Amino acid sequence: MGPSIRLSPAARSLFDEPLAIAVQGLGPRQQVTLRTSLRDETGELFQASAHYQAGDDGELDLARCPALPGGSFSGLEPMGLLWALRPQKPFWRLVKRDVQSPFLLQLEVFEGHGERPGRLLAQAQHERAFLRDGVRRVPVREGRIRATLFLPPGSGPFPGIIDLYGTGGGLPEYRACLLANHGFAVLALAFYSYEDLPKGMKEFHLEYFEEAVNYMLQHTQVKGPGIGLLGHSKGGDLCVSMASFLKGITATALINGSVANVGAVLRYKDITIPPLGINPKRIKVGKSGIADIIDALNSPLEGPDQQSFIPLEKAECCFLFIVGQDDHNWKSEFFAVEGSKRLQAHGKEKPEIVCYPGAGHYIEPPFFPMCAASMHLLFGKPVMWGGEPKAHCEAQIDAWQQIQAFFRKHLTGKPSGTFSKL
Repeated sequence: MGPSIRLSPAARSLFDEPLAIAVQGLGPRQQVTLRTSLRDETGELFQASAHYQAGDDGELDLARCPALPGGSFSGLEPMGLLWALRPQKPFWRLVKRDVQSPFLLQLEVFEGHGERPGRLLAQAQHERAFLRDGVRRVPVREGRIRATLFLPPGSGPFPGIIDLYGTGGGLPEYRACLLANHGFAVLALAFYSYEDLPKGMKEFHLEYFEEAVNYMLQHTQVKGPGIGLLGHSKGGDLCVSMASFLKGITATALINGSVANVGAVLRYKDITIPPLGINPKRIKVGKSGIADIIDALNSPLEGPDQQSFIPLEKAECCFLFIVGQDDHNWKSEFFAVEGSKRLQAHGKEKPEIVCYPGAGHYIEPPFFPMCAASMHLLFGKPVMWGGEPKAHCEAQIDAWQQIQAFFRKHLTGKPSGTFSKL
C-alpha cells in the first residue's frame, strides 16, 4: 500500500468547519510537500503548499506535525493549507457566488522539498460546502426588496438577522447562508448593482431598508420582537443608520464598519446625511501600484464633516464592533471608539468592541484566505486591505464565534452554545 491522505470529515465539510488532514503510509521521517488547490467559479486558481516530515512511524498528522520553513506557512497549523490559499491572479479575492454548490478542494502529496514538486505520492478531493442539509434558500422579491432568505432546518421561529456587504454591490449570500447553518434566519440583502436596484452608489434611501426590516419582523419563521443587523464595511454604516432611525432592531454587529455615512448621500423622510469628505491627496500609492487609502477620509469630528456622523445615540439596540487593527480601508478602530464615546455621552450602554491585532479589512467567515489587496470599485485601482495571514485567520475564527454569541444573547436571551447541536 502506498501513501494515502486521510481527511475528517472524509468527503464533505461546511466551509466554516475545521478539516483534519493526515497522510499515512509514508517512510519513516520521509520529507514531503503538501499542496492544496481550489478554483473559484470564474476558474481562477488558489494554491497553498507546505513542507513536512513524517514521524518515525511514517504518519503525518497536521494537528501534531509542524510545517517546516519554505512553504506558504510554517509551524503547527492544522488548517494552514486552507487559510494560506493564494490567488495565482494578482488582486483577486475568493468569494462564493453560488452557495448551492461546494468549492472543490484538491490535496496532493509530493516527494521532497524541492523548488519544483517531486513525484506525486497521493491525492484526494474534498467538498467545502456552504448549505447544511435542511437549510432552505428562499429568493425574496417582495415590493422593492431584492434579497435571499436562509431558514434553518426545523419549524422555527428563529432569531432573525439582516446581512449587508459593502461597496462590491450585488447579492453575496455566503455569509448569510453559513450563519443560517447555526440556527439563525438570515436575509442577505442587496442594496445596489443588482437586478433593478440602482447601478451606482450615489444615494441610498432608508425606506428601502425599512421594507426589509418589516419583511423580517412580519415573517412567521422569524422570532420577535426584534431582529439583528450584521454589516461589513459600507454595509456597517448602513446598519448603523438603520439602527438609528428604524424600529424593531435589537442588536447590531459591525465588521470594520464606520459610524459616519460614507460614499453616498443617505436619505430618510426629510432627513439627509451627506457622505464623509475624501481628500485624494492623502492616498499613498506604492511602487507596486497598490493604493493605501487609510487616510483618505476626513474626520467626522471636525467642521462640516460632523454632519456625516450618524446619530447612533437614537438607536434602541445593543452594538458589537468587530475591529481589524490593521484595516487599511479606513480607521475602523477610531470609528468604533468614537461611536462608543457618543453612545455613552448620551447615557446609552457601552458597546462591545472586539479588536484583533494583525487583522485586515475583509474579516470573513472562518478559513476564507486573507485578501491583502484587490480592486476597489470606488477608487478604480487596487487598494491594500491590510492584515497578516495567520493573525487574520485567527481573527476570523474568533469573530465568527463572537458574532453568533452576540446575536444569541440579544435575540434569544439564551447564552452561547444553545443552537450548536442543530
